[in-house]
Amino acid sequence: MATTTTAPARISARIGGIAESATLAVDAKAKALKAAGRPVIGFGAGEPDFPTPPAVVAAAQAACADPRNHRYTPASGLPELREAIAAKTLRDSGYEIAPAQVLVTNGGKQAVYEAFATLLDPGDEVLLPAPYWTTYPEAITLAGGVPVTVVCGPEADFLPSVDQLEAARTARTKVLLWCSPSNPTGAVASRELTEAVGRWAVEHGIWVVTDEIYEHLVYDGAEALSMPVVVPELASTCVVLNGVAKTYAMTGWRVGWLAGPADVVKAATNLQSHLSSNVCNVAQRAALEAVSGPLDAVAEMRSAFDRRRRTIVDLLRAIPGVECPTPRGAFYAYASVQEILGKELRGARPQTSVDLAAAVLEHAEVAVVPGEAFGTPGFFRLSYALGDDDLRTGVERMGALLAEAK
Repeated sequence: MATTTTAPARISARIGGIAESATLAVDAKAKALKAAGRPVIGFGAGEPDFPTPPAVVAAAQAACADPRNHRYTPASGLPELREAIAAKTLRDSGYEIAPAQVLVTNGGKQAVYEAFATLLDPGDEVLLPAPYWTTYPEAITLAGGVPVTVVCGPEADFLPSVDQLEAARTARTKVLLWCSPSNPTGAVASRELTEAVGRWAVEHGIWVVTDEIYEHLVYDGAEALSMPVVVPELASTCVVLNGVAKTYAMTGWRVGWLAGPADVVKAATNLQSHLSSNVCNVAQRAALEAVSGPLDAVAEMRSAFDRRRRTIVDLLRAIPGVECPTPRGAFYAYASVQEILGKELRGARPQTSVDLAAAVLEHAEVAVVPGEAFGTPGFFRLSYALGDDDLRTGVERMGALLAEAK
């Protein structure tokens, strides 16, 4: 009797379950439409519109001609870069670490994945305040973990309370993901909240993975606080993520890092030694120049972002049905469009922020990222890291369209 066999799946369930990065997808679609001749204005990608500082570029140019950079280097990163990152961390956040506690990675995303891959066993739970950056749940799941979403609304500045975290904690909870200043909301946690959450984590033996990539982009007197500095007892169970992308307008250079207890960093380095070996040496030399140099260029960018922040909030609040809290960090506005959903707009009734974002792209030629990508439907994330004229034109275009909703 013949037996029937089922062909194995072409793609593994683990990889097949990964969703494309929503922010990069929106950015790619906007760029494709612009290349086709449409005047699309993109608010999707979190990417400074400034050039990388000239001294950083010059360091990379010199590195290209240096034969030392034509060969393999340590998987953990150039020793001098790890030393500079440790010094920069102390200078900027007051967190004292040794160079051996630093692993240089291929961008911040690799640091995110390697942190979770190193800490999580299958079934371990990670408390994930939402709205969250779109990559976090995918990295957690890929590492075998279980993301447990803790939804935080605008009434709480999109930040979780200790009571919320405690309500979500189970016997399987191993890690809390913390991001302040926040992507996608621009929220910045107060010292009181940072301390309360850190002490709660210590009390319950929960690791904290804290993403500090936007540390230099704060406004209105807000303070970017490093949780292991506020709660020193947390240092032995905390991994800090950072990189040069946002601070130095170096998104394309792909240099990030993770810092933490020496045993965690060594284990993550072992993983990276098989995954990618060393980070591009030329990019590392550029990063060395960036983190070792002054913060003058950062101050200039922050001033421009602050101006654009105030402009975009005013423009969004002027649109009927749109509500937008004032962000105090990063370069994102996170606006509620819930009052518009279900209304008639150009012959359709968008029921979700995904539908509404598609209508905005089609009819207003403006690209935004819907809140579904960040775990909170009913919102739009708009990056204001683009030129002042495009920012104003784009939001006004979108506003004119949304004003038609009845």
